[in-house]
Amino acid sequence: MGKKIFSFAFVVLCLAICAVLSVGFLASGPSAAGANEVLSSEPALTTRDGGPNYGFLGDCADYFNDHFFMRQELISAHNMLVTELFSSSPEDSVLLGSDGWLYYGSTIDDYTGRAKRSERELYSMARNLFLMQEYCAQRGMDFLFTAAPNKNSVYPEHMPDLGAVSSEHDVERLYALLDGMDVGYLDLHELFEAEDDVLYFAHDSHWNTRGAALAADAINSALGRGSSYFDGPFDIESPHSGDLYEMLYPAMDDPESDMLYGGELVCDYGGGPSRPDSITLNTTGAGEGSLLCYRDSFGELLHPFLADSFASARFSRSTSYDLTGDYDCVVIELVERNLGYLLSYLPVMPSPVRELPEAEAGDVTVAVGLQNGVTVPEGCALWRGTLASGPDAGSPVYIVSGGEAYECFLLAGGGFAAYMPEGAQPERVAYYANGVLTACNAG
Repeated sequence: MGKKIFSFAFVVLCLAICAVLSVGFLASGPSAAGANEVLSSEPALTTRDGGPNYGFLGDCADYFNDHFFMRQELISAHNMLVTELFSSSPEDSVLLGSDGWLYYGSTIDDYTGRAKRSERELYSMARNLFLMQEYCAQRGMDFLFTAAPNKNSVYPEHMPDLGAVSSEHDVERLYALLDGMDVGYLDLHELFEAEDDVLYFAHDSHWNTRGAALAADAINSALGRGSSYFDGPFDIESPHSGDLYEMLYPAMDDPESDMLYGGELVCDYGGGPSRPDSITLNTTGAGEGSLLCYRDSFGELLHPFLADSFASARFSRSTSYDLTGDYDCVVIELVERNLGYLLSYLPVMPSPVRELPEAEAGDVTVAVGLQNGVTVPEGCALWRGTLASGPDAGSPVYIVSGGEAYECFLLAGGGFAAYMPEGAQPERVAYYANGVLTACNAG
């Protein structure tokens, strides 16, 4: 009898929970996304091409799972219970540190060195940046690359014990290669380590406003400009909601705050987009000259200081660096954990023509294809291919056409790509293997 009563009570409880969630969903509408979530879209009976959607019921289930009543509150309560009882994070993207510090889970491999990049990959990153700087220099534009450090690269003292910690990070190996190629870069890791003050948020993966001010001063200095934003004043306390905290507790208010800059910053958006996370921001400021800055989420706090430093600036979150405009300075800011973007996304600029010595004929054919539907420099076409057998770690790759050799951008997995004049047809692919320039047929 007791078992029947318990079973009946359990069933009633489950039905009551379902009823509350369903009625709450109908009464208050779908729950909104928390942090940087991308939730399922509302299900439709037809597909985009007008045909019947045979997965409609599954789409309904996915939609309800992402939008049920009090979803964010229940997630927050569950995560709080797990972190308190087991001292571990139920979110793969968030790593629990000591003293309430949170770290981004995707930085663990950088921190431990478990997935170091090959010499070829690092050379390819450096060479791509070299080609960008060379093009900018030819057009009279100053070029600077900088990597915003992962939080645990600068503040490892709150990290949990994960075993061995890397003594050298990939970004340091990249900087060493950029030194050898004379590419302009700024080592922000070294700069932040030299400061006694904590310049990153405890609950966020990014630097705070003072950290952004320090980075802005350093960028200006590297470009031959002067600024002293880091000296303040910083006297306005403001609530701040950390991205990592929101991932864990989407319905809770973050107790952490930020000290905002109290001086005057001229950053006029001219009626255009002004949200810090906008894909493109066009600003006018109090300084001189023009700036093109490709940035990521670290630029949200950084860009007002740089906007104030120039008469005009364009800030873009695009991963395709279009360098064909006319600016005085070009800055590329990319967080350390995303250095791989330099091997995944192509800049937009004509490929340079090189003079090559006589090459030995290879006995293979390399497939090279025309890529359509992408942004290309005026009068150019984009050709891409992949080398099955690897060139030397420090070798460029060239596409030869009509007696001209076009140096390629180097991509992940042996990929290469070049913007060549419209009408040019790839004839050979050349690269160094065992120190010898080899040319293969392009098919």
